[in-house]
Amino acid sequence: MARFTFVDLFAGIGGMRLGLEGAGGRCVMASEISAHSRRTYRANFGEEPLGDIRRIRAGDVPDHDVLAAGFPCQPFSAAGVSKRRSMGVPDGLADGDQGRLFFEILRIVRKKRPPALLLENVRGLAFHAGGSTLGGMLGALRGLGYATRHAVVGSSALVPQRRERLFVAAFHCAADFGFPDLGGPGPALGGILSQGVAPRYTLADGTWAALRRHASRSRRRGSGFGHTVADPRGPSRTLCARYHKDGAEILVAQGGGKNPRRLTPRECVLLMGFPAGFRLPVSDTRAYMQLGNAAVPPVVARIAAAMAAALWPRGRGARAGAPAAVHGGHPGAWGLSGGRLLGHPPRLA
Repeated sequence: MARFTFVDLFAGIGGMRLGLEGAGGRCVMASEISAHSRRTYRANFGEEPLGDIRRIRAGDVPDHDVLAAGFPCQPFSAAGVSKRRSMGVPDGLADGDQGRLFFEILRIVRKKRPPALLLENVRGLAFHAGGSTLGGMLGALRGLGYATRHAVVGSSALVPQRRERLFVAAFHCAADFGFPDLGGPGPALGGILSQGVAPRYTLADGTWAALRRHASRSRRRGSGFGHTVADPRGPSRTLCARYHKDGAEILVAQGGGKNPRRLTPRECVLLMGFPAGFRLPVSDTRAYMQLGNAAVPPVVARIAAAMAAALWPRGRGARAGAPAAVHGGHPGAWGLSGGRLLGHPPRLA
């Protein structure tokens, strides 16, 4: 019997779902706009998510205990913000397409009033516009009666990758919740690397030469751009959706005079903490993009388990009913003043 039910919004390929199921949850609805991601989701969960969340009536969303949403990160990520500003395009919540999708979450929350929410996004959201963007989001949730906690959580204690993501946990009731300590150190990259990898994953001479030229120019400018040949004894850098372009963030040395290679999509599955048998019925390019945009299931599972324990400390059905501030922590770290975030969110693991 499931401990709780949840909806999986902006579902991608199901990273949040895997984590929530790992904590005892049962999915009652999913939504994802990308047809390619829906294909991968269907191949692994046996059901296809609904499409564009903007076309789904809030009243048609099933009742649920937890609303989970990894809403689009591009308007808040460092790369996304830089690109938009260079083109004169608004970023953050001012992005008229992806930036305002947070309000679709509010639309459903206003109608369904789930006991809890778990939201995931890039760490850059915590600092976008000096913290005021996140502050406004938290303020909107509090305006609907939710107490909120947030943290930038790293993944390297659970998977061989340094991947920091912002998580927001919100409760419509009194809940003694704190983000779990994930511990560490974690697994090393070398533990997921395959032998006898196909030659197509080795960088072409032109690509490898271009990466070295870019790195050299960046060093002279002091801009910090470059490639990384990963140390297999520790965690890798963050897998990004752009990884399919040149693999610059995580390259694997091969020795024998060979150019370094990219990780294979199957290695990326393991890097992200997905099950080894997770199906990828799409091209390599699509697989890299989908995995680079995903949440890390083991991290989500640990956070969701802590949320479930806070919601139902005496078992299912024993949840407190009155909205209240979340207990614990230093109050100054979570406050809002004039819609602006005070201080910075904590880092975990």
